[in-house]
Amino acid sequence: MAFIENIQDRVQTTTSLIGLITFKVITGIFIGLTLALIGDQIMGYGWFSFLLVVVVTASSLFRIMRSWSWVHMLIFNLICVLTGLLLRMYILIAPG
Repeated sequence: MAFIENIQDRVQTTTSLIGLITFKVITGIFIGLTLALIGDQIMGYGWFSFLLVVVVTASSLFRIMRSWSWVHMLIFNLICVLTGLLLRMYILIAPG
């Protein structure tokens, strides 16, 4: 019976870890894509540079978020969403 409980605990831990890693990768790709789109609009670089910015940003963020838990990730994503909404509000209200 202890063997089955041990396996269930490991499956639950592994599933949670895979979900967290997936969430980190998606967050990194989303922020990398956002920064690459901003850079593309400002500088107008090509497809290779666009992809390079996405990959470098996503991998850098994944490296930074290596030790973060679910709570840290949710707070980080909340801050990113609020910052994006603030920038959107500035763009809509700014003169010119």
